[in-house]
Amino acid sequence: MKHIQKIGLGLFITGLAVFIALIFLGKYQLTPTQFETFISNNGIKSELFINDMKNNVVGKTFTNPFSLSSKITSALESANKTHETKKEWSKKVWGKPHSLAYEVAKTSGSGIIEENKGLFWWLTFGLGILGALLFIIPSIITLGPPGIKNNNVYHNSATNRGWIGWLVFIFLVTFYLLLYFRPEYIVNWTYIVDPISKSISGNPAGQWFLYGFLYCVVMVVMAVRMYIKYRNNKYQILRTTSVLFFQIVFAFLIPEILVRFEKPWYDFKNAFPLDYDFFFKWNLNELINSGGFGLFILIWGIVLTLVVVPVMVYFFGKRWYCSWVCGCGGLAETLGDPYRQLSNKTLKAWKFERWIIHSVLLFVLIMTGFTLYSYFSGAKVVLGIKTQTIQDIYSFLIGSIFAGVIGTGFYPIFGNRVWCRFGCPLAAYLGFVQRFKSRFRITTNGGQCISCGNCSTYCEQGIDVRAYAQKGENIIRSSCVGCGICSAVCPRGVLKLENGPEEGRINPTDILLGNDVDLMNLVNKK
Repeated sequence: MKHIQKIGLGLFITGLAVFIALIFLGKYQLTPTQFETFISNNGIKSELFINDMKNNVVGKTFTNPFSLSSKITSALESANKTHETKKEWSKKVWGKPHSLAYEVAKTSGSGIIEENKGLFWWLTFGLGILGALLFIIPSIITLGPPGIKNNNVYHNSATNRGWIGWLVFIFLVTFYLLLYFRPEYIVNWTYIVDPISKSISGNPAGQWFLYGFLYCVVMVVMAVRMYIKYRNNKYQILRTTSVLFFQIVFAFLIPEILVRFEKPWYDFKNAFPLDYDFFFKWNLNELINSGGFGLFILIWGIVLTLVVVPVMVYFFGKRWYCSWVCGCGGLAETLGDPYRQLSNKTLKAWKFERWIIHSVLLFVLIMTGFTLYSYFSGAKVVLGIKTQTIQDIYSFLIGSIFAGVIGTGFYPIFGNRVWCRFGCPLAAYLGFVQRFKSRFRITTNGGQCISCGNCSTYCEQGIDVRAYAQKGENIIRSSCVGCGICSAVCPRGVLKLENGPEEGRINPTDILLGNDVDLMNLVNKK
């Protein structure tokens, strides 16, 4: 079995190496016809930009996306600087420089990769998937009898911040930085998924289709690992199947199919405020202009946030969304499962968690208030603050850096629920309901606890579960996502996930006070 795993590891590394190498390959040559189409599609009126592009880009051959991007962004920034100085606002080229550079690179690409998309798909995705499965599947035999085993997790350089973990960290962070801020550098990656994109949406692949496809592939492969590792636990099998279904069908296929029928791209399971740009002007206008279907999406989004979410949390806790539906949680539970023990369990981390996640929730609510006021009043400035500015700040700091670069890239260093625990505004909203008005709790049997610490070690949300178990307290922490791993790794069956009447939710404070009173009465009698 070890030989098969070594072959699988070799294939995976080969596929990954080819995938990375694609960035530096390819050929780009923008024709005059392609350039005219680009100018028309973006409504560009700047003669300075057009002439600069004709002199330095159009008709020229570039062998990598870096030099092409440099020429385009330089031309754009130079032209815009001149127009701003002369206050020629109508001539300014609007749009993000690197998004425009990506559009040019995608249009002008040619050469071996663009001409052999299928071959390079197999050399990257194909080898990666096959290699990962060959590495994972032999575990069925080597694991022996059913049972969740986490042997040597703190002696493995991949799962204990060793050199492999740091390499994974560097790759993930670099990937997200390129995805969000330098999409033109990864245009060759989009070429290899063009056939898949065209078969679903009818359009060539963009950076976000690439990300969605890669997201689904990674979740499916790592779900196989989950099925093997937790094969004796029905709850984990069903939970893994659920997040796979919602990610592939609702977050990937349905939105792309909607685009094929000229409908707005929309993920029906994505609730505000996680979907923070739902009330942005461009989105509201798109939905309203889409007629009845767009109006349905608008109403559904509001009902989902104000009615469905709190009602479901009341009956089932935040686990119904965070552990069974959410794509962010789905990636954390599959790709991130090997790193769950790295979550910080200290009191200091808990205090920081509460401050920052509630600050993000407050931030998004204020931003949305500004946005809606501007939308209905037509004012661009609220309380001396530009609405667009606060939207841009949130999109950059929270939507890109926190949710993407840190939220996923930091898995190998800080654990698999960094975003869910510290940054997700929807998790904060769900947590409020779960903490104060929900029938969900994890009950404990302190008399059976042997203080092995497995529950606390593998709590991805940084909860010291053992401390609750030893006292026989219900766990109703607002951060708990009900993943059930603490219950799964407990050798004594101390922990149990329940949805019962509200009166069955034991308040830990009451228990502690009650114990103190009983103790004082006992001392006084003596």
